[in-house]
Amino acid sequence: MDAILAQLPQIEAMCEQLYTAQTPDHRTQAEQMLRPFSQSTEYIAHCKAILDNSRSPYAQLLASSSLLRLVTEHALSAQIRIEMKKYFMQYLDTHGPGMEAYVCTSVVQLLCRTVKLAWFDADAPRGIVDECKALMERGSPGHYLLALKVLTMLVSEINTATPGRTLTAHRKIAVSFRDLSLLSVFKVALVALRQLLDNRAEPRLKEQGLTLALACLSFDFVGTCLDDSAEDMSTIQVPSSWRGLIEDPSTLQLFLDYYAASGPPPSKLALECLVRLASVRRSLFSSDVERSKFLNRLVNGCRDILRAQSGLAEHHDNYHEFCRLLGRLKTNYQLSELVSVDNYTEWIQLVAQLTIDSLNSWQWAKDSVYYLLGLWSRLVSSMPYLKGDSPSLLEANVPKITQAYITSRLESVRLVLVGGSSLDDMLDAEDQLSEQLESLPYLVRFQYDKSSQFVCSLIDPLVVNYKQATTMTGLDAAAKQQLAVLEGQLAWMVSIVGSVIRGRLSSSSSSAESQESIDGDLAARVFGLLSLMDTGVHQGRYQENSRQRLDMAVLGFFQNFRKVYIGEQVMQSSNVYSKLGERLGLADHQAVLTLMLQKIATNLKVYGSSEGLVHLTLTLFQDLATGYMSGKLLLKLEAVHFMLGHHTSAYYSFLDAPPNSRNRTCYYNTLARLLFMEDAPSRFKGFMAPLQSAFGEIAARSSNCSSPAQLRQSAPQLAVVGLFRDLRGIAAATATRRTYSLLFDWMYPAHFRAVLCCLEAFADTPAVTTPLLKFVSEFVFNKSQRLTFDSSSPNGILLFREVSKVLVCYGQHVLNVQQVSDPYNDKYKGIWICLQALSRAMSGNYVNFGVFELYGDAALSDALGVALRMALSIPLADIMSYKKVAKAYFSLIEVLCHNHTGTVACQDSVTFGFILSSLDQGLKSLDVSISSACASAVDNLASFYFRNVVREPESGRPAPGSAEMQEHLRQQPALLPEILRSLFEIILFEENSNQWSLSRPMLSLILINEAVYLQLRQQIIVAQPPDKQPHLAACLDKLMTDVGSNLEPKNRDKFTQNLTIVRHEYRSKT
Repeated sequence: MDAILAQLPQIEAMCEQLYTAQTPDHRTQAEQMLRPFSQSTEYIAHCKAILDNSRSPYAQLLASSSLLRLVTEHALSAQIRIEMKKYFMQYLDTHGPGMEAYVCTSVVQLLCRTVKLAWFDADAPRGIVDECKALMERGSPGHYLLALKVLTMLVSEINTATPGRTLTAHRKIAVSFRDLSLLSVFKVALVALRQLLDNRAEPRLKEQGLTLALACLSFDFVGTCLDDSAEDMSTIQVPSSWRGLIEDPSTLQLFLDYYAASGPPPSKLALECLVRLASVRRSLFSSDVERSKFLNRLVNGCRDILRAQSGLAEHHDNYHEFCRLLGRLKTNYQLSELVSVDNYTEWIQLVAQLTIDSLNSWQWAKDSVYYLLGLWSRLVSSMPYLKGDSPSLLEANVPKITQAYITSRLESVRLVLVGGSSLDDMLDAEDQLSEQLESLPYLVRFQYDKSSQFVCSLIDPLVVNYKQATTMTGLDAAAKQQLAVLEGQLAWMVSIVGSVIRGRLSSSSSSAESQESIDGDLAARVFGLLSLMDTGVHQGRYQENSRQRLDMAVLGFFQNFRKVYIGEQVMQSSNVYSKLGERLGLADHQAVLTLMLQKIATNLKVYGSSEGLVHLTLTLFQDLATGYMSGKLLLKLEAVHFMLGHHTSAYYSFLDAPPNSRNRTCYYNTLARLLFMEDAPSRFKGFMAPLQSAFGEIAARSSNCSSPAQLRQSAPQLAVVGLFRDLRGIAAATATRRTYSLLFDWMYPAHFRAVLCCLEAFADTPAVTTPLLKFVSEFVFNKSQRLTFDSSSPNGILLFREVSKVLVCYGQHVLNVQQVSDPYNDKYKGIWICLQALSRAMSGNYVNFGVFELYGDAALSDALGVALRMALSIPLADIMSYKKVAKAYFSLIEVLCHNHTGTVACQDSVTFGFILSSLDQGLKSLDVSISSACASAVDNLASFYFRNVVREPESGRPAPGSAEMQEHLRQQPALLPEILRSLFEIILFEENSNQWSLSRPMLSLILINEAVYLQLRQQIIVAQPPDKQPHLAACLDKLMTDVGSNLEPKNRDKFTQNLTIVRHEYRSKT
């Protein structure tokens, strides 16, 4: 310790440099010098010495943060953890009140993390609540505040999963803390709050006390991992032992008093606590009478706040939380219970007025309106189930709220345009808009006749004005602004009508049918608007934001109308079509679809520069084509046949806009889906003619170029990218053997040479290689058994040869790439797509791979070789970090280990070791598909070794690769035992949803070397706490009961059954 004390000034200087350095170089230098403190448990004593002797807050922060990392990442003995907990508590007692706030927070977290990890070591850590009570009794405000901070951090720490620990271990501690200490902590919080309220204590003490109470009420009582910030917070499952506190009137009143007596943040915290109390489970209360009393107190408390308007208008945080509280009342209580509450009439009138005021003050309350609309929509939804004579008063209030919402939205358009950038347009806030429009249909449909008349009275004058504007010419600034206001208001009305029509889906059938004619009346207004939008002056406004918002609203209306009135479940005689036929001549689905398709085509022609609007348009087009009924109806339309014959950029300008590059795939996928609905090879040929020309142009340019570099200069990059994005969309639409054969026969052999030429020319350009490789990966994917060739056809082999050429060509380039600024986009992305393509080709069951070796064709060996080299060029840590890379890599390894085990075994020792080490890491992945693929790969490797090396092969001669695998394992004997250890630890000590998959390789690994298994078994037992070792040993003794030394299916199933029993018995008593 003398050495560390001698170096203390230098350490303090480096710590100050670490936390205050102005340049990254200085900070990096300090990090490198101070990193050892957080890497080895040998430095625990050094960190304590720094805490004891240094007065530098930076040095104290380094010591506490380093100790936190050491405590979390290293397995310390129980005795050390208990001693550390005692030391940290004493340190805080002595130094806590005078420390810098950030240092105090770090040490408090360190104490609480240590307490959590030592929770089951002894009784001492569980006494921390009593120790905090003792601190509070010191009479010092500093110690009082410190004790509240420790308890708050303790609740938060135990309620949060610790990095590096299993969810099971976390929940065991959380449940124990809940049962033993949480109620005591909540009582401490309530006692403290009463004392602080009476003593007029300083605000920070009140705030900390409320924070502690909120942490207790926000605890994850039953392991649902609820997100306290979620707006749809579920019912809180408070334990029954809390019943007395919750039913006690003084508990609820305490938080109401705190709200009345303080401003934010204490008042906001008090409201948050009330939100939690309003969410407690129904079954907690001892009787319905007690629950009714609780609701009475809650509603009357809200009524008092509304009546006084205290703290709402002045503080937005209070306002927001109060709206959340109102929203929770209907979520957790029935309308029949609410109307029975004392003073319900006054309360509902005050809430209605608050809602109307909020809607009119949309600039200030836009984030809070969601809860209020949700409250009213739930109230309205409960009306059919309301029994008794108590009036709900919804009939008088809901129409006023509906009208206030609509008129305030319309008025907002004018204010936003006049106010310029100082106000946000609510039409641009998509999430908020969709949330509000989800609740609105319930309100509008509550008294649909009146509400629809009001909507029509607003939309009709807007449509008239819009029609009159078509003849305007020479627009000045004022006229343009006026037109922008008109477009914005129409966008709101179209969005509102669309949401109301979607509300038909959630309406009861009896009332909904009677409302269909009203739906038709509203829809007719929007469909009638379409004829005006692309005429006169409106044709020149496609680049204006207000016009684009209007078109987005129309697309949203189309989607809602499609879901309700176009499809398999909708009768053509719907009253909606009667109204549409009367007003516009749209008598059936086909007429409406024609109108929709005309709008889709117009948007694709005029909105090339608006990627978002093009995307929404194509999404609608795709959704229409995907539906069986709507797809068949589309095929009857002349407009669709025109699109299938004229789909190039000459007709749809969005194809020429670079931002729409991704949208091309969706566009051609939809067109191809429609094309393939009918068996018409001649039409397919005509459809592919533009792509045939594009390939022909590439082939011509390639023949005129002496090198790939020349082709790169002569071939337009955007055209190449567009071509492969188009092809990928078409390939994805081939879902049957018939349709795939059409594309394959068109593609091979005529155009694969051009594919290879493009890859050679643009190998270093991810913008080109990514769509090209994704097309290849899609083309070789045997989904729905679409790649089924005749038994005498060589097409499967020929296709794989082309894939091999693509992989080798790309691999030769990417393996020479060294330093890149963006490893994923510049290197890893292309590699994982190649691995995915190879995996799909090798698992598609359309290639007889034995042919390649038989006839000396190197296509298979070249593809495997370059794929493995590409995989090995990515560090294992990066493979695990990028999910798509990991999925592609492990899928390929699984395929290789299943069908080409000898090939894997014949790799060099470095490659073989890398593969097995990666499988060990993959087994620990939280992604079930990855861990299952790794388990399957390990099982195939271990079974191969068992059948060909451990046992005499049935054929009398070992399979190719057996000797090589034996040599690999002789050089690296720990490879398979480490995997077996990982599997045991995962099965026994962690949660996993794929236990069956993980158990399959374990028997093979055990039978390979039973002596090693026995050693490993003993190591696993010894690694457990002494009191658990006998139980684990007794459980593991049953693992091999009635299990033979073979890999027959019946024997495997018996082992899996035994393993399940072992796991259940061990975990049931720990």
